[in-house]
Order: sequence, then C-alpha cells, then structure tokens
Amino acid sequence: MNLLLLLLSLAPPAPAAAAPQEAGGVWHPRVEIAWNRYYPYEGLLDIEARLAEAWPEFVELRDIGESWEGRPLRLLVLTDRRTGPAEDKPAMWVDGNVHGNEVQGGEAALYLAWWLLEHQDNPRAKALLETRTFYVLPSQNPDGRDHWFDTAATAHSSRSGVRPYDDDRDGLLDEDPPNDLDGDGEITMMRKQVPLGEGTHRLDPDDPRILLPADADHPGDWILLGSEGVDDDGDGRINEDDVGGYDMNRNWPADWQPRYLQYGAGDYPFSFPETAAIGKFLIEHPNVAAVQSFHNAGGMILRGPGAEYVKYPRSDVRVYDRLGKEGEAILPFYRYMVIHADLYTVHGGFVTWTYEGLGIFSFTNELWAPQQYYGKDREGSGGWFARNTKDQLQFVDDLLLGEAYSDWKPYHHPLYGDVEIGGFKRQHGRVAPSFMIEEMCHRNAMFCIRHAEEIADVSFSRVETEDLGDGLWRVTAVLRNDRTMPSRSAMAAEHEIGAPDVVRFVGDGVTVLTGGVLRDAFRPERLELPVRRPERILLRSGVPGHGVVRLSWIVEGAAGAPFRLEYEADKADDTAFEGVLGGTDDAQGD
Repeated sequence: MNLLLLLLSLAPPAPAAAAPQEAGGVWHPRVEIAWNRYYPYEGLLDIEARLAEAWPEFVELRDIGESWEGRPLRLLVLTDRRTGPAEDKPAMWVDGNVHGNEVQGGEAALYLAWWLLEHQDNPRAKALLETRTFYVLPSQNPDGRDHWFDTAATAHSSRSGVRPYDDDRDGLLDEDPPNDLDGDGEITMMRKQVPLGEGTHRLDPDDPRILLPADADHPGDWILLGSEGVDDDGDGRINEDDVGGYDMNRNWPADWQPRYLQYGAGDYPFSFPETAAIGKFLIEHPNVAAVQSFHNAGGMILRGPGAEYVKYPRSDVRVYDRLGKEGEAILPFYRYMVIHADLYTVHGGFVTWTYEGLGIFSFTNELWAPQQYYGKDREGSGGWFARNTKDQLQFVDDLLLGEAYSDWKPYHHPLYGDVEIGGFKRQHGRVAPSFMIEEMCHRNAMFCIRHAEEIADVSFSRVETEDLGDGLWRVTAVLRNDRTMPSRSAMAAEHEIGAPDVVRFVGDGVTVLTGGVLRDAFRPERLELPVRRPERILLRSGVPGHGVVRLSWIVEGAAGAPFRLEYEADKADDTAFEGVLGGTDDAQGD
C-alpha cells in the first residue's frame, strides 16, 4: 500500500470498550485510537465525539466558531465536572495545526485529552481533571488541514487558510498554484539537463537522485526549476499565487504589523474568522492560566517575545526557564528558545499575544526534530538532516522502503521543454513518520501536563489571632503557593491585565478596622495599608511561585467570634479559611 494512503486514509472508528482493565500488566484503553497515522479534520472530530461519548462526566464539546469554509471550530472541554464547573477552575488552552500543513499538532492535542481520560487510575492525572480544566482545540486551521490532505501538496504547502488572496497583486485571486503535472497526487520538484558547463548542479555519481552544486572542478549540466507547475496566468512566473495567503500566526494583536511588513497578517488583528473566534473565547475565559500551541517542525520549545519591542519581567522569565528546561529533558533533541532571538522575528504571533495581552504563560512547541530520524545529531547541528539529502534518502530507503520519495520521471513542460519530475513527498521532512507519531504525541502531552501541574496552587497555610486588649485583635494569615507559576504573572501585574487576586475578611459581629499586606513577618506594625475597604485586600502581584504572601488585619469583636477568609483569583483555585477570634489554626483552607 502507498505510504501516503497508509498515513492519511481515515480508518473506521473502533468500538468503545467497557473500561480500562489491567490483565497481566497489559493496558486496555476504553477508547482505542490508532496513533500511528494522521487524520483529516472529520477524523479529528470523530475522535472528539468518541471521547465525549465514552467519558460524558469529563468531556463537553463546544463549537466556538467556524472556519472560512464553514467547518466548526470544535472545542473539547475536559474536566471532572463532579468537582465543579469548567469555568470555576484554572485552565490550560491547548491547540494545534495553526498552519494547514502542520497536521501533527491536531493529533498531539487530542492525545493529551485521551491519555488523561484513560489514566484516571493515575493519581496525578486524576488530580489534574479534578482541579483543572483543559480547553483543547485540535485545529486552528481546519480548512488548510483538509486542503493538505485532499489536494496535491508538498510538506510545506497549504500553510495558509483558504480565503482567497491576491498574492502577486495582479487583480486575480489564487490563480497560479502549483500543478500536479505527473498526476501522482504529490507536488514534487522539477529539474532539467542542460549542456555541460551551463548548469548550476551535477548528478551525484553515487546516487543519481541527488544533485550536487557545480564548481570549477566539477562543471554542472543540470538546473533546478522549483516545484511542479506551469504559468497558469501567463505573467511569466510559476506558482506565485497559491490558494489562500493568510497566516493564523500573524493575525494576533501583539505587535501586529500590516501585510506589507508581515506576510499573512491580514487586514487587522482578528480579521480572520478563526482567530476572531479563538480570541473571543480566550478573552471571555480569564481562568486560562497556561497555553500550549503545537506547530511543526524543528524540535523547539518556543516562548516570546517575537520581536525586540518588549522586555519580559525577570520573575516571569524564571518561570519560563524552569518549564522550558524541564521540557528539554522530556523532549529529546528539542531546544528551549526565544522566538525573535533564537529563531526569527514574528509580528502578531499567538503565544506572544496570550502572554503579553492576557498575562498567560504560553509556549509553542515545534513538533518533530530531524535528529529523531536516527536518534542522534550526527554533526552537532540541528540542521544537519535538512542539509544532507543523502542521509534523508537513506532513512526513506531503509525505514520506509522508498515510499516517501518519488523517483525522477520525464515530462515535457510547456515552457522548459523536457524536464524530470521527482523528489520527496509531503509525508517526509515536516511530519513524523507513521511509526514515530505516538512517541512524539506522548512526550509533548507530558510537557503539557507538567505545565498544567505548575499552575498556581494557593492555600492558607497558617492563620493566627492575637489579643490586643479592649476587644481588639490582630489576625495574621499566610497564603502559600506550592507551584512554579505565580497566581498572576508579572506581565499582567505591570500592565494591569485582568483582575488582581482578592482576599476578603468576612465575619458577623467582627468589624475590620484596618488591614493589608505584611511585608515584614517580624514587624507587624509595618503594614502596607490599603487605600480603602480593608476587609477586601487586592493582591495586584498575586501569590508568587513557591512563595508566600502575609496579610494582617486589626479587627474588633468578642473572643470566639467566627470569621472567614476568602481568596479568589482568575488563574488559581479559590480557597477559604474559617476560624474564630482567639484561635490559631495551621490547617489548609477549604
């Protein structure tokens, strides 16, 4: 069977089993899913539906909008609803397939949901769904995804959505895409033999599939003509106006730039139906505390900024560094990088907006590292495989029996005359080979899980009352965060993004006279007083990661009078403590 059909054909759904069982150490999942292939968009929707049917107490499906061609943007909302509504818990947003050809992000996003559901006997997985919500959107770009599946394509084509654009500014829309001249369902390359000395390349004497650069000692008799295609619009150029022309990852408000400065940016931020729907959802859901967006390829764990226009606060960078470095251990051959400094400049990027505009700690993982083909970096450089056609062909020949390569064949071109057409097919280079998909998905899912586990977890670790005489009392409370991420990022605090955390003092028969943050635990008189309403203290910087915030109130009331301390935050669990004046309690809040 052709490998492309093996990878891409939609298999019939497997029936749901009764429940996961362990028999002789063998795991039997409730929902069987083949993670050794890529699915058209309908296949992703089918997986979502099967998970919702098998786990109704955990999964809700919501359509948050439509793509340009009318496909639903179907969000999988994942949480244990028995422990509370999804919006009442801090959440993680996970998406993929931002670019149409970067298909494996869809499988990676759904694998995370599937694994968490299937492992509710794992205490950590169980705790995550009890205390967290996951908003999973497998594909930001379902139109581009299906275009990559359904039409002749390369590994790099169909990046855009499919809304027509005049890329070559000739007044026509999408009129000169690549052409599948040999009818094999792929867009490969064209090359032509020319008189000796007039070419830029020569045949590799060991493998005629490969062209080597010509030089003074080795004159060339071949030229490369680019991707398969003809001059459809008669303007003297080939393949210059492909389908679409916009980029989901250039249309967000963070440092957005117009199309003449940033290709694919659209007319204004949120001008595409897909980005508008996603942006609206995220703005309306301030409980989202973590973001993971899956792209491919190159093996990268990326964070912003996308350009040199903003500085990230040091405390937030420490959070990013800790998670990113752990990710490098979880994901062999991946590198933790800053987008503009270590890759290239991106204006209007998604994860730069979710952090800079919404205060959410956000990563983009570029799935699949070329070193994973052979399990090592032969030349000490991340780009060795992409530059070494001989090694690529060796992999395709030895491990795929040649299925991902189209041998050169003759073709008579209307402009170039006799040429040859051939080269690597779309399933090579950017996407993981079928037999390596599940490991890629699993490792990236575990990175998401570690990110979600480090969302702020705040509790009252100690509350004390001190009798000051004459019916006055000092109540001191310590809020502790046992996770890496603060309850409010420094970026959010500095730019007043979202709501600050709130601590309320509530008590019948108890009057709050003053209160505030206690900066010095040994000098209770040095109280950082609020301007007004001391019974409601705003924590504009939240509770730091692996840190504490001390609060103190002077109140009036009788001994034994009950009171309640309530902590609320957008991006951490709410918690509360109940006590009485004259009591001391080191227990956790409820």
